[in-house]
Amino acid sequence: MEERGERIALQCRQHSASCREFSVRCQPVQLRSLSAATCSVWLAAYWLFVLTQNSMVLSAAIFITLIGLIVYLHFVKIDQESLLVIASLGIQMTSSYASGKESTTFIEMSQVKDVVINEAIYMQKVIYYLCILLRDPLDPQSVSEVVPLFQSSKPRLDCLVEVYRSCQEILEQRKTVSQIL
Repeated sequence: MEERGERIALQCRQHSASCREFSVRCQPVQLRSLSAATCSVWLAAYWLFVLTQNSMVLSAAIFITLIGLIVYLHFVKIDQESLLVIASLGIQMTSSYASGKESTTFIEMSQVKDVVINEAIYMQKVIYYLCILLRDPLDPQSVSEVVPLFQSSKPRLDCLVEVYRSCQEILEQRKTVSQIL
């Protein structure tokens, strides 16, 4: 699937009737853009070196670009986001960074009130995003927090609808089981 020139792939795996996993894989790191940014910084540093005859300018440029690349790959560039929904346990959200680092968040199913598709106006266009509504512990009928999903990959609406429908099926199964018990 294409969105804003980026390739986004949605994978759906059904482990059982009450357990599904959704993975959104983003476009890999663009070596061309990283190389262009690095070369432009180094060329500017070389130009400053020629003007000032100070070798510290070149050393600082190399150091800054290397640190910048490490920070970008380890904290900013997300390669894959996944959502694991297990009716009896909860929802696990995992973000995998380009450096290999993973960040995981777990929400117990008892805290989940609903999963919804929300819309927002951003830079003169409407964007859609999936979010989890968490119950307020003091008032179970109200919402205490909204947790957005797939923030980095920003999949298209048709992908969000597919994930939304699957999540709603699992939530309905859970409600049916809890009413029977």
